[in-house]
Amino acid sequence: MANPIDRFQLDSNAAETKEWLDSLAAVVHFADLDRAAFLLNRLAEALRRTGYEGEIGLTTSYQNTLPASYTANMPEEGDVVAKLSSYMRWNALAMVLRSGKVASELGGHLSTYASIATLYEVGFDYFFKADTVARSGDLVYFQGHSIPGIYSRAFLEGRLTKKNLDKFRQEVCGFGLSSYPHPWLMPDFWQFPTVSMGLGPIAAIYQARFARYLHNRGLKEQAARYIWAFCGDGEMDEPESLGALSIAARERLDNLIFVVNCNMQRLDGPVRGNGKIVQELESIFKGAGWKVLKLLWNSAWDKVFSLDNQGFLKQKLENILDGDMQRFAAADVTERRNLIFTGNRYLEELGGKLTDEEIAALGFGGHDRKKIYATYKAAEEHQGQPVVILAHSVKGYGLGKATEGMNIAHNQKKLSTSELEYIKNRFNIPVTDEDIENLAYIEPDSETKSYLLERRAALGGFFPSRNTNSQSLIIPELTTLTPMLEGSSGREISTTMAFVRILSLLLRDPEIKERIVPIVPDESRTFGMEGLFRQIGIYSAVGQKYDPVDKGQIMYYKESIDGQLLEEGINEAGAFSSWLAAATSYSNNQLAMIPFYIYYSMFGFQRIGDLAWAAGDARARGFLLGATAGRTTLAGEGLQHTDGHSHVMSSLIPNCVSYDPTYSYELAVIIQNGLERMFEKNEDVFFYITLMNENYIHPKLPANVEKGIIKGMYKLDREGNSETDVVLFGCGTILREVEQAAKILHKDYNISSDVWSITSFTELKRDAENVEHQNIHDISSSPRQSFLASELAYFDGPVVAATDYVRTFPEQIRPHLDNPYYTLGTDGFGKSDTRANLREYFGVNAKKIAYMAMFALYQENIITIEKLKDAYDRYEISTERAYTLYT
Repeated sequence: MANPIDRFQLDSNAAETKEWLDSLAAVVHFADLDRAAFLLNRLAEALRRTGYEGEIGLTTSYQNTLPASYTANMPEEGDVVAKLSSYMRWNALAMVLRSGKVASELGGHLSTYASIATLYEVGFDYFFKADTVARSGDLVYFQGHSIPGIYSRAFLEGRLTKKNLDKFRQEVCGFGLSSYPHPWLMPDFWQFPTVSMGLGPIAAIYQARFARYLHNRGLKEQAARYIWAFCGDGEMDEPESLGALSIAARERLDNLIFVVNCNMQRLDGPVRGNGKIVQELESIFKGAGWKVLKLLWNSAWDKVFSLDNQGFLKQKLENILDGDMQRFAAADVTERRNLIFTGNRYLEELGGKLTDEEIAALGFGGHDRKKIYATYKAAEEHQGQPVVILAHSVKGYGLGKATEGMNIAHNQKKLSTSELEYIKNRFNIPVTDEDIENLAYIEPDSETKSYLLERRAALGGFFPSRNTNSQSLIIPELTTLTPMLEGSSGREISTTMAFVRILSLLLRDPEIKERIVPIVPDESRTFGMEGLFRQIGIYSAVGQKYDPVDKGQIMYYKESIDGQLLEEGINEAGAFSSWLAAATSYSNNQLAMIPFYIYYSMFGFQRIGDLAWAAGDARARGFLLGATAGRTTLAGEGLQHTDGHSHVMSSLIPNCVSYDPTYSYELAVIIQNGLERMFEKNEDVFFYITLMNENYIHPKLPANVEKGIIKGMYKLDREGNSETDVVLFGCGTILREVEQAAKILHKDYNISSDVWSITSFTELKRDAENVEHQNIHDISSSPRQSFLASELAYFDGPVVAATDYVRTFPEQIRPHLDNPYYTLGTDGFGKSDTRANLREYFGVNAKKIAYMAMFALYQENIITIEKLKDAYDRYEISTERAYTLYT
């Protein structure tokens, strides 16, 4: 097979080519660009109909999108800019290398910032606007591995000290710097967590969309505000990076700018050694409807391209594989000539016109301030489409021949003295031999410090900065939800229906109704939320241009530009990203919004667990509603739909507050408390609440149980008149099985039991662990008692817990119970069947719970073996699953 770099096409008929080009120029001159594009598209269609299978239209030539003449009037820059750049590069290196001397295990990255530094600095100097009283600033998703340079800049600005820099990746002391962007760890600095690669791009898309949502609803002006996302070309292989491109184009998010740092390297090697990542990404973004701006070559190439009259250089560059182009970065002049200016006599003649100095100056556009400025300016001025900038750069730029552009660049964490001297000379860094030896930080002189502060003042202030100055909301009292506290009046309803009713009541409250953001993936009607279609409308950036097929019905599908409901389609990651944008609006927009995202619980933490963890890091505030929760409540759906473990996953996120309520009054109390905690007291927590689709009668709110509901447990009922024999715990739909078990125990064996509703095993565990921690570390005070222990202080007998989740869920509290403790759960894969059969199969129906209570009493020598055997037969206990728990 011929080498792809040798595939050159000579123009066999130059006169004919000129005629076509003249015709195109005439259309542009006498009609317009749109007409020219229309004709070219029709020609491309005609060519495809002939059977041609080559690429047409999705890629452009391998050169900068903007012509060399497009300079965008960049301000003149003096030596101070080069000085600042060198200072930032050095301090970033020094910080990482000094932390490595403290302990090699701390790590740190050198090459990514070296690659992206100029792309950042032009943004900081001219584009990244900070929040002001008059307007909202930009939002920037920084490439996670590049942040040493951001810290270095903040040090020169005076925002960070040497003491901070010397504690890079050493946070236990309380004043160290986090390894990557973490709002949880640095709440006044970082806007977003981004180092879990792929999450930044999708989050940025939905952040830009949410900004338009707020604007179109008249809640927050977003004019001239941009959302920037910096990411690596290797990161674009993450499914989340490219999975939501179409929504950005569909909604014309011209407030969104992606900058893909195309240094052609992943962590261990080339991104596309056998291909061309820039061309691939161009076709993907262009095909999705984005405006693509290529920033490939620095200014030194302008002369070279102007000499390429026949276009052979462009063809050569389009056919050089990335694996070969990677060598260009660190190659000497001779190798550069052999790599680029060979293949035919035209290229050889072109190369012969260039001096060695001109060849050596050829570089990538991602390191050229003027080219970057012009491209950023064009991106901000473009209207009607999101923009992606594909910027060529070199991984490890300027770090020396052993690192620059090499496959080992990502893992380079140490530099020798000679390599540091090379960097000093390469960037004219004013450090002495002693400074190099000590890795001393450079303090800015008055000129550079003044310039730095002047540039930021012109853009509104320091950046990045996380602003949490949103006002607290006035949360309605619990009495607002009175209809849900009085029971269902004999009607059978599900907790999902109860939630929709609660949401409807909150949407009437004058203080918060405009702040509520209902979000669904594609299940509004499943969850009974179609009544909201007409009440608040479904958000659409373009309104509703069609007549819906169900327009004649009361609850027809109504879209509007100021709609309140976000209906995201079959897209859990996108829906969660919308929720995340709303849940962090209090900091990103200084406008607290109250998102309620309802979804099939199985498609929550299991499917988007990384995004949920990022929500914890981002200090999100809002409600996640896991509907159809539990392994036996969703009859007929089976293994991939039934959730028996989401509460275990949610318990792993420290600031996620989880509940599994059974009755509507519990749900009402929990939601009202969540509103107070998150939006009145401004606590950085978010709530996960499971809902079920099983219908049953809901009782009234008992007296004085609100505290217990919130803390995680309260005594719901007592069955029998004698002293308590056994305590039964239940939650979700299985609480009703527990209540029934108590009744049959009393009826069949005169056993008295107390039934407790456990609204949150997770909150009980956390409270108990906190108390245990305090008792261990504060031995001078009297021992404290957890809420769990205090509530059960009256009883020292056996406790039986049954849930619709794996046993790990109720087992959380075992270490904090003095009582003998027995648990039932739904371990294993889910199955399709009726609820009754499933609960029989998993052993969580009333009879199995009653038998477990009898077994517990036998184990504690309270009943005889004869009575236990009687229960075994009476409740039809089988050995069928005795050895097949997980199948």
